[in-house]
Amino acid sequence: MKFEPVYIVDGARSPFLKSRNVPGPFSASDLATISGRALLARQPFAAEDLDEVIVGCASPSVDEVNIGRVISLRLGCGNKVPGWTVMRNCASGMQAIDSAIANIHSGRSQLVLAGGVDALSRAPLLYSDKMVLWFSHMAQARTLGARLGMFAKLRPGAVLAPVIGIVKGLTDPVVNLMMGQTAENLAWKFGISRLQMDGFSVGSHQKVSAAQKAGHFDEIVPLIDTNGKVYAEDDGVRHDSNIAGLAKLKPFFDRTYGKITPGNSSQITDGAAWLLLASAAAVEKYQLTPIGKITDTQWAGLDPAQMGLGPVHAATPILQRHGLGLNDLDAWEINEAFAAQVMGCIKAWEDPAYCQEQLGLDAPLGKLDETRLNIDGGAIALGHPVGASGARIVLHLLHVLRRENKKRGIATICIGGGQGGAVLVEAV
Repeated sequence: MKFEPVYIVDGARSPFLKSRNVPGPFSASDLATISGRALLARQPFAAEDLDEVIVGCASPSVDEVNIGRVISLRLGCGNKVPGWTVMRNCASGMQAIDSAIANIHSGRSQLVLAGGVDALSRAPLLYSDKMVLWFSHMAQARTLGARLGMFAKLRPGAVLAPVIGIVKGLTDPVVNLMMGQTAENLAWKFGISRLQMDGFSVGSHQKVSAAQKAGHFDEIVPLIDTNGKVYAEDDGVRHDSNIAGLAKLKPFFDRTYGKITPGNSSQITDGAAWLLLASAAAVEKYQLTPIGKITDTQWAGLDPAQMGLGPVHAATPILQRHGLGLNDLDAWEINEAFAAQVMGCIKAWEDPAYCQEQLGLDAPLGKLDETRLNIDGGAIALGHPVGASGARIVLHLLHVLRRENKKRGIATICIGGGQGGAVLVEAV
């Protein structure tokens, strides 16, 4: 089936703000609304001219469950513009883009605002099931004696300890592994050492640091909180990151034998990212000047216990359809959920057995030129607001291609639950 290109007209994102164990200064809809308003304000059409707003979000607040509609209304799109929410874990923002593409292809939409957001610092603390039952029984108690009896049954140490919502959200319920444990699986499978992971992570911080100093994140819209504080750039980067410092961190997911630490993992972060997508008819109608186009997308499934290899399974079919090798692309964005995960993808493409048994290839795809990979760093230094990352890597890939006067690249992401997503982008 021929894939008709969908044009990227423009894009913007918020700074990615690292969670610091307290609720962040902005809600998810705040992050998306502020960055979205700035994006729409520079367009030659009105917000009401959009056909729909699609938002990927993995952890919406309970008072913003259909956060896509909340954001659409806050952006001033009006009552008639539908707003809706999609969720595909780490690829929710990429799913929003793909959903927009599908609706443009079907003719239902011509001009769509699509992206993703999450404010993970505001993930809830929950009561245990025992505590919820205690509250329920207490509500049913009608006499003072019955209520006193319920207090007598309360065991604070057993029932008052909070259930951390983000930990449950980052645990696969089928294989009962946290995402970091799946990364441990890849480190073991491909023989990736702790030193190699830490070295990759230092490189990510160094790339982001250099890119910030060079002004390469011009897609960012600054934020201002209620106290007047300005947030102008991503704040998770450690400009002095080094191997010795990372070596001091203890493994988090397997404390006895593990290699995955907070230092070689993506950061828990708040952020939003947007793209404006248009059909050829909308480009002509509004006299738009596209900055790029999406020429193919792909989703794939694999073993949830090795979910980090999702980019390999999603990007490979795109390469095959277009007759491309790994290094025929000018740039790659592979979301850095974990250093071991990205390094595992690189090694899987080199591994004859994996390529034959899991991808059905006659030979390995070879060695990815890492100078083309995550040129301005990735989520280890920038952070990974789950709903937004899939949109961020597509947007930034396009910025890299245009800046370097290059043509074509793939943005790809691993997905909790054992999936991968990939998007082929061309600069215009």
